[in-house]
Amino acid sequence: MLTPKTDSLVIIPMYNEKENARAIIEAVLSLQPCFDILVIDDNSPDGTASIVKELMRENPGRVHLVERKGKLGLGTAYIAGFKWGLERDYEYIIEMDADFSHNPADLPALRAACADDGYDVAVGSRYVSGVNVVNWPMGRVLMSYYASAYVRLVTRMKVRDTTAGFVCYRRRVLSTMDLDKIKFKGYAFQIEMKFTAVKCGFRIKEVPIIFVNRVLGTSKMSSGIFSEAVFGVIRLKMGSWFKKYPKYAGE
Repeated sequence: MLTPKTDSLVIIPMYNEKENARAIIEAVLSLQPCFDILVIDDNSPDGTASIVKELMRENPGRVHLVERKGKLGLGTAYIAGFKWGLERDYEYIIEMDADFSHNPADLPALRAACADDGYDVAVGSRYVSGVNVVNWPMGRVLMSYYASAYVRLVTRMKVRDTTAGFVCYRRRVLSTMDLDKIKFKGYAFQIEMKFTAVKCGFRIKEVPIIFVNRVLGTSKMSSGIFSEAVFGVIRLKMGSWFKKYPKYAGE
């Protein structure tokens, strides 16, 4: 197993993020404690990978890149990143967006919820202390908020922001899960990961954040991705009735 100099890895999927790539990576690198970065690039035609490679040369050992042949889905990007992180000695593996909708300054608080407070999963939550979303149309805010409420109703998870994509996992969570059995690729991927973590017996803490809609670049959200979450959650719940989830065996 390869041993990095820091215990924390931030996974950032990118597709056509040339406007944000340098800024988001430099923002994460400036933080204390230190976070390494793994970018998963799905063959962006705008040259995103070239920007990341330049930053790799400027920050040897801190910035890493996995290049894929095309758009294979957000969920598969994170699964690839999780496996990459597990092959190295990272204790905290974090997922976040490239477009500054997730504030890099919140990363230490997510890590601290696991490292200091003893939780297994820390969720950067838009809804744990009201509705903390900036620059979204009201229709999208309501759709997202009530989708999370719907997921809580169906799954019985005590997580208010079930579709959140700003999440810190302790190593033992990802190593206990069978990542190859995570089925969903879009919005529902985030639900399935949290649901699986709960079923495996892990504890989740929601850390309040302010979510800001992207300023630069183009959103990757679509109605199909959202529909996957709405209808997929029923299949997820029904499938859990017949599935045995692995339990953490201890250190």
